[in-house]
Amino acid sequence: MADLINTSLTPEEWRARLHQAIPGGAHTYSRGDDQFPENAPPLLTRGKGAYVWGIDGRRFLDYGMALRAVTLGYGDERVNAAAAAQMDNGVNLTRATLVELLAAETLIDLIPSVDMVKFAKNGSNVTTAAVKIARAYTGRRYVCVPRQQPFFSFDDWFIGTTALTRGIPDEHVRNTLVFDYGDHSSLLKLFDAYPGEIAAVMMEPATTLIPCSHSCGQVQEWPESPCNACPNADGNFLHKVQDLCRRDGALFILDEMITGFRWHIAGAQSFFGVTPDLCTFGKGMANGYSVAAVGGRREVMQVGSIDQPGMQRTFLLSTTHGAEMPGLGAFIETVRIYKEESVPEQLWAYGKRLKAGLTEVSVRHGLDKHFVMDGPAISLSYLTLNREGKPSMPLRTLYAQEMIRHGVLMPWVAVSQSHGDAELRLTLDAADKALAVLRRALDGRVEDFLEGPAIKPVFRSYN
Repeated sequence: MADLINTSLTPEEWRARLHQAIPGGAHTYSRGDDQFPENAPPLLTRGKGAYVWGIDGRRFLDYGMALRAVTLGYGDERVNAAAAAQMDNGVNLTRATLVELLAAETLIDLIPSVDMVKFAKNGSNVTTAAVKIARAYTGRRYVCVPRQQPFFSFDDWFIGTTALTRGIPDEHVRNTLVFDYGDHSSLLKLFDAYPGEIAAVMMEPATTLIPCSHSCGQVQEWPESPCNACPNADGNFLHKVQDLCRRDGALFILDEMITGFRWHIAGAQSFFGVTPDLCTFGKGMANGYSVAAVGGRREVMQVGSIDQPGMQRTFLLSTTHGAEMPGLGAFIETVRIYKEESVPEQLWAYGKRLKAGLTEVSVRHGLDKHFVMDGPAISLSYLTLNREGKPSMPLRTLYAQEMIRHGVLMPWVAVSQSHGDAELRLTLDAADKALAVLRRALDGRVEDFLEGPAIKPVFRSYN
């Protein structure tokens, strides 16, 4: 591969080469140039632990963690060895493999709501499969999703609800209904408007938004006092949605692509004490290896079975590479590490320290109303607010730009087991310098401090 690399190219030339070969310049829109400041490395060459290296050899402490897919750290030797062992076994065989069975049983043993499971390579495939299962099982048409949760699938059934509707038939758009996360009445209105026609409600259990009241005293004690043991659980939005689905005959689907293996070893569903009919996992399943899964109760999942004579068939997931052996081996090993080393608890603990540290730096610079750490410790986000108190993409871009200048890549906040004391010190030192610049920018024109254009939303109608 060395003969393909021209180390003399400028960042602009690397970007041009990317856009010449790849529509959008990256295979995931969240990795594109419009999601990062001008001084971001155009290409990354490798990662190890909590760090990544740019094409120019510069090292960055990373809080992107491969779009939240890496939870242990890049290049974990234990996980890589498990994957390599399966490579030696052939990668992908003619019939179901032993590791495929063991991986399925591992997930079933881990997640109480899962009786059967199907594997795939990415989240879009398994969320779309969940929608198909729900429609096949219920015989109904409509699926409900919250407008505050930005992404479930690249398939038409979901993307049609965003600003990116080009190429999507109107009938697909009409089949997906949108409600407000945390607002039970907005979902109830949809059930009233489409009686007996809603196949499923699909949602993430939590993001920076949580399904219970911030005024509940136990929220401040998470994860030591999870919602599954809270006397106020009846007021939890997830419980209300679950009850509504069961009364109506719709399926309750939780997308745990991000929350799974972070909030709790058995998923955020266990943290919040709910039992979905179907759930999806990916990202943190295998520390960055390409593995995703849809699972749920047997009665529902069996719409895709072949051992029910005379039953009408439902074509669910059937892909050549859906159950590739290296990724499944990596998944089994990752789960072992999670269990033995209490990894979710470590992620919570670091998140708490990071939130407290960044908040202290913000207050010290007089920016407590302009740079705000939001969300629970396991699902942190930072808000950049202008002089009017409204979210500002130029300010967010400036913060990301200055953090990169000081060796920290923080497009969002995802932490791993590899983030420790040294990484926290580096982060807070970089933030101290970055927020000093934000302070000056707020006193003048933010655009004067930017090296290039401001970051843009992924879901927008025009470039």
